[in-house]
Amino acid sequence: MVKVKLFNTYSRRKETFVPLKEGEVRMYTCGPTVYDFVHIGNFRTFMFEDLLRRSLKFLGYKVIQVMNLTDVEDKIIKASREKGVSIFQYTEPYIKAFFEDLRNLNIESAEYYPKATDHIPQMIALIEKLMEKGYAYRLADSVYFDISKFPKYGRLSRIKPGSKAFSRLDADEYEKQEVGDFVLWKGKKEGEPSWESPFGPGRPGWHIECSAMSMHYLGTTFDIHTGGIDNMFPHHENEIAQSEAATGQTFVRYWMHSQHLLVNGERMAKSKGNFYTLRDLEKMNYSFKAIRFLLLTTHYRNPLNFTFEALKQAEKNVDRLLDFFHRLKEYRGPEKEPDPQVMDSITRKKEEFAEALGDDLNISGAISAVFSLMHDINPLIVEHSLGREEAVLALKTMEEFDQVLGILEEKGELEEWVLPLIKEREKARKNKDFATADRIRAELLEKGIILEDTPQGTRWRRKTWGD
Repeated sequence: MVKVKLFNTYSRRKETFVPLKEGEVRMYTCGPTVYDFVHIGNFRTFMFEDLLRRSLKFLGYKVIQVMNLTDVEDKIIKASREKGVSIFQYTEPYIKAFFEDLRNLNIESAEYYPKATDHIPQMIALIEKLMEKGYAYRLADSVYFDISKFPKYGRLSRIKPGSKAFSRLDADEYEKQEVGDFVLWKGKKEGEPSWESPFGPGRPGWHIECSAMSMHYLGTTFDIHTGGIDNMFPHHENEIAQSEAATGQTFVRYWMHSQHLLVNGERMAKSKGNFYTLRDLEKMNYSFKAIRFLLLTTHYRNPLNFTFEALKQAEKNVDRLLDFFHRLKEYRGPEKEPDPQVMDSITRKKEEFAEALGDDLNISGAISAVFSLMHDINPLIVEHSLGREEAVLALKTMEEFDQVLGILEEKGELEEWVLPLIKEREKARKNKDFATADRIRAELLEKGIILEDTPQGTRWRRKTWGD
Protein backbone atom coordinates (compact mmCIF):
# COMPACT_ATOMS: atom_id res chain seq x y z
CA MET A 1 0.00 0.00 0.00
CA VAL A 2 1.27 3.47 -0.94
CA LYS A 3 2.19 5.60 2.08
CA VAL A 4 -0.35 8.43 2.29
CA LYS A 5 0.61 11.91 3.44
CA LEU A 6 -2.06 14.54 4.08
CA PHE A 7 -1.76 18.19 5.01
CA ASN A 8 -3.28 18.52 8.46
CA THR A 9 -4.64 22.04 8.94
CA TYR A 10 -4.39 21.58 12.70
CA SER A 11 -0.60 21.11 12.61
CA ARG A 12 -0.01 23.11 9.37
CA ARG A 13 2.15 20.33 7.93
CA LYS A 14 1.98 17.15 5.90
CA GLU A 15 1.62 14.11 8.10
CA THR A 16 1.76 10.40 7.38
CA PHE A 17 -1.83 9.24 7.50
CA VAL A 18 -2.49 6.46 10.01
CA PRO A 19 -6.19 5.72 10.56
CA LEU A 20 -7.53 4.67 13.95
CA LYS A 21 -8.57 1.31 12.53
CA GLU A 22 -6.21 -0.32 10.06
CA GLY A 23 -7.53 -0.23 6.50
CA GLU A 24 -10.60 1.87 7.39
CA VAL A 25 -11.15 5.64 7.22
CA ARG A 26 -13.95 7.42 9.07
CA MET A 27 -14.57 10.81 7.50
CA TYR A 28 -16.99 13.70 8.06
CA THR A 29 -17.64 16.26 5.34
CA CYS A 30 -19.62 19.44 5.92
CA GLY A 31 -22.60 19.37 3.57
CA PRO A 32 -24.89 22.09 2.22
CA THR A 33 -27.40 24.34 3.91
CA VAL A 34 -30.37 23.54 1.71
CA TYR A 35 -32.00 26.95 1.33
CA ASP A 36 -31.17 27.33 -2.40
CA PHE A 37 -29.47 25.58 -5.30
CA VAL A 38 -25.85 24.78 -4.49
CA HIS A 39 -23.32 26.97 -6.32
CA ILE A 40 -20.05 25.93 -7.97
CA GLY A 41 -17.99 27.30 -5.08
CA ASN A 42 -19.61 24.69 -2.84
CA PHE A 43 -19.02 22.04 -5.47
CA ARG A 44 -15.33 22.87 -5.51
CA THR A 45 -15.26 21.67 -1.89
CA PHE A 46 -17.51 18.67 -2.56
CA MET A 47 -15.29 17.69 -5.50
CA PHE A 48 -12.18 17.85 -3.29
CA GLU A 49 -13.96 15.59 -0.81
CA ASP A 50 -14.92 13.22 -3.62
CA LEU A 51 -11.30 13.11 -4.77
CA LEU A 52 -10.19 12.36 -1.20
CA ARG A 53 -12.76 9.58 -0.84
CA ARG A 54 -11.99 8.01 -4.22
CA SER A 55 -8.22 8.30 -3.71
CA LEU A 56 -8.33 6.60 -0.31
CA LYS A 57 -10.42 3.77 -1.80
CA PHE A 58 -8.04 3.51 -4.78
CA LEU A 59 -5.14 3.23 -2.35
CA GLY A 60 -6.79 0.33 -0.54
CA TYR A 61 -8.85 1.83 2.29
CA LYS A 62 -12.47 1.26 3.18
CA VAL A 63 -14.15 4.66 3.63
CA ILE A 64 -17.11 5.47 5.86
CA GLN A 65 -18.24 9.00 5.02
CA VAL A 66 -20.88 11.20 6.60
CA MET A 67 -22.14 14.39 4.91
CA ASN A 68 -24.72 16.41 6.83
CA LEU A 69 -27.67 18.34 5.42
CA THR A 70 -28.47 21.54 7.35
CA ASP A 71 -32.24 21.85 6.97
CA VAL A 72 -33.01 24.27 9.80
CA GLU A 73 -31.26 27.63 9.85
CA ASP A 74 -32.07 31.36 9.80
CA LYS A 75 -32.16 31.74 5.99
CA ILE A 76 -34.35 28.65 5.62
CA ILE A 77 -36.76 29.88 8.29
CA LYS A 78 -36.99 33.36 6.74
CA ALA A 79 -37.55 32.02 3.20
CA SER A 80 -40.12 29.42 4.29
CA ARG A 81 -42.10 32.06 6.19
CA GLU A 82 -42.10 34.33 3.14
CA LYS A 83 -43.48 31.44 1.05
CA GLY A 84 -45.95 30.40 3.71
CA VAL A 85 -44.71 26.81 3.92
CA SER A 86 -43.00 24.67 6.54
CA ILE A 87 -39.20 24.37 6.55
CA PHE A 88 -39.62 20.76 5.44
CA GLN A 89 -41.72 21.74 2.42
CA TYR A 90 -39.28 24.51 1.60
CA THR A 91 -36.10 22.43 1.78
CA GLU A 92 -37.40 19.27 0.06
CA PRO A 93 -36.92 20.48 -3.57
CA TYR A 94 -33.44 21.83 -2.79
CA ILE A 95 -32.40 18.54 -1.17
CA LYS A 96 -33.65 16.71 -4.27
CA ALA A 97 -31.77 19.15 -6.53
CA PHE A 98 -28.58 18.68 -4.50
CA PHE A 99 -28.63 14.92 -5.01
CA GLU A 100 -29.34 15.42 -8.73
CA ASP A 101 -26.26 17.65 -8.90
CA LEU A 102 -24.15 15.05 -7.11
CA ARG A 103 -25.23 12.41 -9.63
CA ASN A 104 -24.61 14.69 -12.59
CA LEU A 105 -21.08 15.44 -11.38
CA ASN A 106 -20.55 11.74 -10.62
CA ILE A 107 -19.70 12.47 -7.00
CA GLU A 108 -19.76 9.19 -5.11
CA SER A 109 -22.47 8.77 -2.48
CA ALA A 110 -21.49 9.05 1.16
CA GLU A 111 -22.58 6.25 3.48
CA TYR A 112 -24.75 8.65 5.50
CA TYR A 113 -26.55 11.94 4.75
CA PRO A 114 -28.06 12.89 8.12
CA LYS A 115 -30.50 15.81 8.29
CA ALA A 116 -30.18 18.16 11.23
CA THR A 117 -33.91 17.96 12.00
CA ASP A 118 -33.68 14.17 12.37
CA HIS A 119 -31.02 14.41 15.08
CA ILE A 120 -32.37 16.93 17.59
CA PRO A 121 -32.26 14.39 20.50
CA GLN A 122 -28.51 13.83 19.94
CA MET A 123 -27.92 17.59 19.97
CA ILE A 124 -29.93 18.06 23.17
CA ALA A 125 -27.99 15.26 24.87
CA LEU A 126 -24.67 16.87 23.89
CA ILE A 127 -25.79 20.28 25.21
CA GLU A 128 -26.90 18.68 28.50
CA LYS A 129 -23.46 17.11 28.90
CA LEU A 130 -21.76 20.48 28.29
CA MET A 131 -23.97 22.13 30.90
CA GLU A 132 -23.26 19.36 33.43
CA LYS A 133 -19.51 19.83 32.93
CA GLY A 134 -19.72 23.61 33.31
CA TYR A 135 -18.80 24.53 29.72
CA ALA A 136 -22.18 26.01 28.86
CA TYR A 137 -24.46 28.58 30.46
CA ARG A 138 -28.08 29.55 30.07
CA LEU A 139 -29.40 33.03 29.39
CA ALA A 140 -33.18 33.32 29.23
CA ASP A 141 -34.25 30.39 27.02
CA SER A 142 -30.96 30.03 25.13
CA VAL A 143 -27.78 28.12 25.93
CA TYR A 144 -24.22 29.24 25.08
CA PHE A 145 -20.77 27.69 25.08
CA ASP A 146 -18.29 29.58 27.24
CA ILE A 147 -15.03 29.63 25.25
CA SER A 148 -13.09 30.94 28.27
CA LYS A 149 -13.53 27.46 29.80
CA PHE A 150 -11.77 25.79 26.85
CA PRO A 151 -8.05 26.86 26.84
CA LYS A 152 -7.33 25.17 23.46
CA TYR A 153 -9.83 27.41 21.67
CA GLY A 154 -8.26 28.91 18.52
CA ARG A 155 -5.59 26.26 17.85
CA LEU A 156 -7.09 25.13 14.54
CA SER A 157 -7.62 28.57 13.01
CA ARG A 158 -4.76 30.32 14.88
CA ILE A 159 -7.33 32.95 15.86
CA LYS A 160 -7.23 33.74 19.56
CA PRO A 161 -10.03 35.15 21.72
CA GLY A 162 -9.86 38.94 21.81
CA SER A 163 -8.33 39.27 18.32
CA LYS A 164 -9.84 41.43 15.55
CA ALA A 165 -11.53 38.39 14.00
CA PHE A 166 -13.69 38.08 17.12
CA SER A 167 -15.08 41.58 16.68
CA ARG A 168 -16.62 40.44 13.38
CA LEU A 169 -18.43 37.44 14.86
CA ASP A 170 -22.18 37.25 14.49
CA ALA A 171 -23.97 38.23 17.68
CA ASP A 172 -26.62 35.55 16.92
CA GLU A 173 -29.31 38.15 17.70
CA TYR A 174 -29.21 36.75 21.23
CA GLU A 175 -27.58 38.03 24.41
CA LYS A 176 -24.41 36.34 25.56
CA GLN A 177 -21.62 37.02 28.03
CA GLU A 178 -18.72 37.39 25.56
CA VAL A 179 -18.69 38.01 21.81
CA GLY A 180 -16.76 34.78 21.17
CA ASP A 181 -19.26 32.59 23.00
CA PHE A 182 -21.53 30.74 20.60
CA VAL A 183 -25.10 29.58 20.83
CA LEU A 184 -25.87 25.91 21.37
CA TRP A 185 -29.64 26.22 21.72
CA LYS A 186 -31.77 29.14 20.53
CA GLY A 187 -34.86 29.90 22.59
CA LYS A 188 -38.14 29.82 20.70
CA LYS A 189 -39.20 32.90 18.73
CA GLU A 190 -42.68 33.58 17.44
CA GLY A 191 -43.31 31.94 14.07
CA GLU A 192 -40.18 29.79 14.12
CA PRO A 193 -40.07 25.99 14.23
CA SER A 194 -39.14 24.65 17.66
CA TRP A 195 -38.54 21.45 19.59
CA GLU A 196 -39.03 20.70 23.26
CA SER A 197 -35.92 20.44 25.42
CA PRO A 198 -34.85 20.60 29.10
CA PHE A 199 -33.86 24.24 28.42
CA GLY A 200 -37.29 25.11 27.03
CA PRO A 201 -38.67 25.05 23.46
CA GLY A 202 -36.29 26.20 20.74
CA ARG A 203 -33.95 24.95 18.07
CA PRO A 204 -30.26 24.02 17.84
CA GLY A 205 -27.47 26.39 16.90
CA TRP A 206 -25.62 25.60 13.68
CA HIS A 207 -22.34 24.42 15.22
CA ILE A 208 -23.83 21.80 17.53
CA GLU A 209 -25.37 19.97 14.55
CA CYS A 210 -22.08 18.77 13.10
CA SER A 211 -20.62 17.67 16.43
CA ALA A 212 -23.70 15.67 17.38
CA MET A 213 -24.15 14.01 13.99
CA SER A 214 -20.47 13.25 13.32
CA MET A 215 -19.97 11.61 16.73
CA HIS A 216 -23.27 9.74 16.42
CA TYR A 217 -22.18 8.01 13.20
CA LEU A 218 -18.38 7.94 13.52
CA GLY A 219 -17.61 7.85 17.23
CA THR A 220 -16.16 10.40 19.67
CA THR A 221 -12.84 10.38 17.79
CA PHE A 222 -12.60 9.84 14.05
CA ASP A 223 -10.00 10.16 11.31
CA ILE A 224 -10.72 13.06 8.94
CA HIS A 225 -12.92 16.15 8.96
CA THR A 226 -13.06 18.25 5.79
CA GLY A 227 -14.66 21.46 4.57
CA GLY A 228 -14.03 24.74 2.84
CA ILE A 229 -11.47 27.14 4.29
CA ASP A 230 -14.32 29.51 5.23
CA ASN A 231 -15.66 26.86 7.64
CA MET A 232 -12.46 26.79 9.68
CA PHE A 233 -13.42 29.76 11.83
CA PRO A 234 -15.64 29.85 13.69
CA HIS A 235 -17.53 26.69 12.67
CA HIS A 236 -14.82 24.03 12.91
CA GLU A 237 -13.18 25.78 15.84
CA ASN A 238 -16.50 25.62 17.67
CA GLU A 239 -16.99 21.96 16.75
CA ILE A 240 -13.66 21.10 18.36
CA ALA A 241 -14.43 23.07 21.52
CA GLN A 242 -17.88 21.62 22.19
CA SER A 243 -16.95 18.05 21.18
CA GLU A 244 -13.72 17.78 23.17
CA ALA A 245 -15.21 19.59 26.15
CA ALA A 246 -18.02 17.04 26.23
CA THR A 247 -15.96 13.88 25.73
CA GLY A 248 -12.49 14.78 27.01
CA GLN A 249 -11.08 13.10 23.88
CA THR A 250 -9.50 14.27 20.64
CA PHE A 251 -12.37 15.03 18.26
CA VAL A 252 -10.64 14.76 14.86
CA ARG A 253 -7.14 13.53 14.01
CA TYR A 254 -6.71 15.12 10.56
CA TRP A 255 -8.36 18.36 9.47
CA MET A 256 -8.40 19.14 5.74
CA HIS A 257 -9.64 22.36 4.11
CA SER A 258 -10.04 23.38 0.47
CA GLN A 259 -9.35 26.88 -0.75
CA HIS A 260 -11.90 29.22 -2.35
CA LEU A 261 -13.19 29.12 -5.88
CA LEU A 262 -12.74 32.45 -7.67
CA VAL A 263 -14.44 33.56 -10.88
CA ASN A 264 -12.10 35.49 -13.17
CA GLY A 265 -9.92 36.20 -10.15
CA GLU A 266 -12.76 37.56 -7.99
CA ARG A 267 -14.88 36.15 -5.20
CA MET A 268 -18.19 34.87 -6.53
CA ALA A 269 -21.21 37.01 -5.66
CA LYS A 270 -24.68 37.54 -7.09
CA SER A 271 -24.11 41.30 -6.95
CA LYS A 272 -21.13 40.93 -9.29
CA GLY A 273 -23.04 38.84 -11.82
CA ASN A 274 -20.46 36.05 -11.54
CA PHE A 275 -22.52 33.63 -9.45
CA TYR A 276 -23.15 30.23 -11.04
CA THR A 277 -24.96 27.05 -10.08
CA LEU A 278 -24.50 23.77 -11.90
CA ARG A 279 -27.83 24.39 -13.59
CA ASP A 280 -26.61 27.73 -14.95
CA LEU A 281 -23.64 26.04 -16.62
CA GLU A 282 -25.84 23.24 -17.96
CA LYS A 283 -28.06 25.83 -19.66
CA MET A 284 -24.92 27.17 -21.36
CA ASN A 285 -24.39 23.66 -22.82
CA TYR A 286 -21.27 22.81 -20.85
CA SER A 287 -20.93 19.12 -20.06
CA PHE A 288 -20.93 17.79 -16.52
CA LYS A 289 -17.76 15.85 -17.30
CA ALA A 290 -15.91 19.05 -18.21
CA ILE A 291 -17.19 20.83 -15.08
CA ARG A 292 -16.08 17.87 -12.98
CA PHE A 293 -12.65 17.84 -14.64
CA LEU A 294 -12.15 21.58 -14.09
CA LEU A 295 -13.20 21.44 -10.42
CA LEU A 296 -11.02 18.38 -9.89
CA THR A 297 -7.72 19.39 -11.44
CA THR A 298 -6.54 22.28 -9.27
CA HIS A 299 -4.91 21.16 -6.02
CA TYR A 300 -7.37 21.57 -3.17
CA ARG A 301 -5.05 23.82 -1.14
CA ASN A 302 -4.74 26.32 -4.01
CA PRO A 303 -7.50 28.75 -5.03
CA LEU A 304 -9.32 27.59 -8.16
CA ASN A 305 -9.83 30.37 -10.69
CA PHE A 306 -12.94 29.49 -12.67
CA THR A 307 -13.05 30.98 -16.17
CA PHE A 308 -15.00 29.97 -19.24
CA GLU A 309 -11.75 29.63 -21.15
CA ALA A 310 -10.57 27.12 -18.55
CA LEU A 311 -13.91 25.30 -18.85
CA LYS A 312 -13.54 25.11 -22.64
CA GLN A 313 -10.03 23.70 -22.22
CA ALA A 314 -11.43 21.16 -19.78
CA GLU A 315 -13.92 20.11 -22.48
CA LYS A 316 -11.05 19.52 -24.89
CA ASN A 317 -9.04 17.53 -22.37
CA VAL A 318 -12.05 15.38 -21.54
CA ASP A 319 -12.64 14.78 -25.25
CA ARG A 320 -9.03 13.65 -25.68
CA LEU A 321 -9.31 11.23 -22.77
CA LEU A 322 -12.67 9.87 -23.92
CA ASP A 323 -11.43 9.39 -27.48
CA PHE A 324 -8.37 7.48 -26.26
CA PHE A 325 -10.44 5.39 -23.87
CA HIS A 326 -12.98 4.38 -26.53
CA ARG A 327 -10.27 3.61 -29.05
CA LEU A 328 -8.65 1.31 -26.49
CA LYS A 329 -11.98 -0.41 -25.80
CA GLU A 330 -12.55 -1.04 -29.50
CA TYR A 331 -8.96 -1.93 -30.39
CA ARG A 332 -8.28 -5.45 -31.64
CA GLY A 333 -4.51 -5.73 -31.90
CA PRO A 334 -2.30 -8.61 -33.06
CA GLU A 335 -1.77 -11.69 -30.93
CA LYS A 336 1.90 -11.57 -29.97
CA GLU A 337 4.28 -11.83 -27.09
CA PRO A 338 3.86 -8.68 -24.94
CA ASP A 339 6.72 -6.20 -25.10
CA PRO A 340 8.25 -6.01 -21.58
CA GLN A 341 9.07 -2.33 -22.07
CA VAL A 342 5.47 -1.47 -22.96
CA MET A 343 4.08 -3.54 -20.08
CA ASP A 344 6.54 -2.01 -17.61
CA SER A 345 5.72 1.48 -18.86
CA ILE A 346 1.99 0.95 -18.28
CA THR A 347 2.60 -0.47 -14.81
CA ARG A 348 4.90 2.44 -13.96
CA LYS A 349 2.20 4.97 -14.93
CA LYS A 350 -0.20 3.39 -12.44
CA GLU A 351 2.47 3.55 -9.75
CA GLU A 352 3.11 7.24 -10.54
CA PHE A 353 -0.64 7.91 -10.40
CA ALA A 354 -0.96 6.22 -6.99
CA GLU A 355 2.14 7.91 -5.57
CA ALA A 356 0.88 11.33 -6.67
CA LEU A 357 -2.48 10.79 -4.97
CA GLY A 358 -0.74 9.57 -1.83
CA ASP A 359 1.22 12.83 -1.71
CA ASP A 360 -1.59 15.00 -0.32
CA LEU A 361 -3.81 14.43 -3.37
CA ASN A 362 -1.30 15.74 -5.92
CA ILE A 363 -3.85 15.70 -8.73
CA SER A 364 -1.52 17.42 -11.20
CA GLY A 365 0.96 14.57 -10.88
CA ALA A 366 -1.83 12.00 -11.18
CA ILE A 367 -3.27 13.62 -14.32
CA SER A 368 0.24 13.85 -15.77
CA ALA A 369 0.56 10.06 -15.43
CA VAL A 370 -2.74 9.59 -17.28
CA PHE A 371 -1.78 11.80 -20.21
CA SER A 372 1.69 10.24 -20.30
CA LEU A 373 0.10 6.80 -20.73
CA MET A 374 -2.09 8.16 -23.50
CA HIS A 375 0.95 9.75 -25.20
CA ASP A 376 2.84 6.43 -25.13
CA ILE A 377 0.01 4.15 -26.23
CA ASN A 378 -1.79 6.23 -28.87
CA PRO A 379 0.96 5.91 -31.54
CA LEU A 380 1.00 2.13 -31.05
CA ILE A 381 -2.75 2.00 -31.67
CA VAL A 382 -2.36 4.08 -34.82
CA GLU A 383 0.43 1.79 -36.06
CA HIS A 384 -1.59 -1.29 -35.04
CA SER A 385 1.51 -2.53 -33.23
CA LEU A 386 0.01 -2.66 -29.75
CA GLY A 387 -0.41 -6.30 -28.79
CA ARG A 388 -3.63 -7.74 -27.35
CA GLU A 389 -2.19 -8.28 -23.88
CA GLU A 390 -0.66 -4.79 -23.83
CA ALA A 391 -3.99 -3.27 -24.88
CA VAL A 392 -5.84 -5.19 -22.16
CA LEU A 393 -3.41 -3.91 -19.50
CA ALA A 394 -3.63 -0.33 -20.83
CA LEU A 395 -7.44 -0.44 -20.81
CA LYS A 396 -7.53 -1.95 -17.30
CA THR A 397 -5.17 0.81 -16.12
CA MET A 398 -7.37 3.54 -17.62
CA GLU A 399 -10.41 1.98 -15.92
CA GLU A 400 -8.52 2.01 -12.63
CA PHE A 401 -7.57 5.67 -13.17
CA ASP A 402 -11.25 6.40 -13.70
CA GLN A 403 -12.06 5.00 -10.25
CA VAL A 404 -10.60 8.33 -9.12
CA LEU A 405 -11.25 10.64 -12.09
CA GLY A 406 -14.87 9.57 -12.65
CA ILE A 407 -15.13 10.94 -16.21
CA LEU A 408 -14.64 8.06 -18.66
CA GLU A 409 -17.38 5.51 -18.25
CA GLU A 410 -20.94 6.42 -19.21
CA LYS A 411 -23.11 5.15 -16.36
CA GLY A 412 -26.52 5.44 -14.80
CA GLU A 413 -29.93 6.30 -16.13
CA LEU A 414 -28.63 7.71 -19.41
CA GLU A 415 -27.58 4.25 -20.60
CA GLU A 416 -31.02 2.85 -19.93
CA TRP A 417 -32.70 5.05 -22.51
CA VAL A 418 -29.83 5.58 -24.97
CA LEU A 419 -29.01 1.94 -25.70
CA PRO A 420 -32.51 0.89 -26.87
CA LEU A 421 -32.55 3.82 -29.30
CA ILE A 422 -29.11 2.86 -30.61
CA LYS A 423 -30.33 -0.70 -31.21
CA GLU A 424 -33.44 0.60 -32.96
CA ARG A 425 -31.28 2.79 -35.19
CA GLU A 426 -28.90 -0.08 -36.00
CA LYS A 427 -31.89 -2.20 -37.00
CA ALA A 428 -33.17 0.63 -39.20
CA ARG A 429 -29.79 0.97 -40.89
CA LYS A 430 -29.64 -2.79 -41.50
CA ASN A 431 -33.07 -2.58 -43.15
CA LYS A 432 -31.89 0.47 -45.15
CA ASP A 433 -34.51 2.62 -43.37
CA PHE A 434 -32.21 5.62 -43.36
CA ALA A 435 -35.00 8.09 -42.60
CA THR A 436 -35.64 6.40 -39.24
CA ALA A 437 -31.89 6.11 -38.56
CA ASP A 438 -31.40 9.83 -39.25
CA ARG A 439 -34.42 10.73 -37.11
CA ILE A 440 -33.03 8.80 -34.12
CA ARG A 441 -29.59 10.36 -34.56
CA ALA A 442 -31.16 13.86 -34.63
CA GLU A 443 -33.36 13.05 -31.62
CA LEU A 444 -30.36 11.94 -29.56
CA LEU A 445 -28.26 14.92 -30.68
CA GLU A 446 -31.02 17.24 -29.49
CA LYS A 447 -30.77 15.55 -26.09
CA GLY A 448 -27.00 16.02 -25.99
CA ILE A 449 -25.94 12.56 -27.22
CA ILE A 450 -23.59 12.15 -30.18
CA LEU A 451 -23.51 8.85 -32.12
CA GLU A 452 -20.35 7.72 -33.86
CA ASP A 453 -20.48 4.80 -36.32
CA THR A 454 -17.31 2.69 -36.22
CA PRO A 455 -16.30 -0.64 -37.78
CA GLN A 456 -16.89 -2.18 -34.36
CA GLY A 457 -20.42 -0.74 -34.11
CA THR A 458 -22.08 2.44 -32.90
CA ARG A 459 -20.74 4.22 -29.85
CA TRP A 460 -22.17 7.21 -28.05
CA ARG A 461 -20.96 10.05 -25.90
CA ARG A 462 -22.31 13.22 -24.36
CA LYS A 463 -22.16 16.37 -26.43
CA THR A 464 -19.39 18.71 -25.29
CA TRP A 465 -18.57 22.35 -25.87
CA GLY A 466 -16.36 21.65 -28.89
CA ASP A 467 -19.10 19.80 -30.81
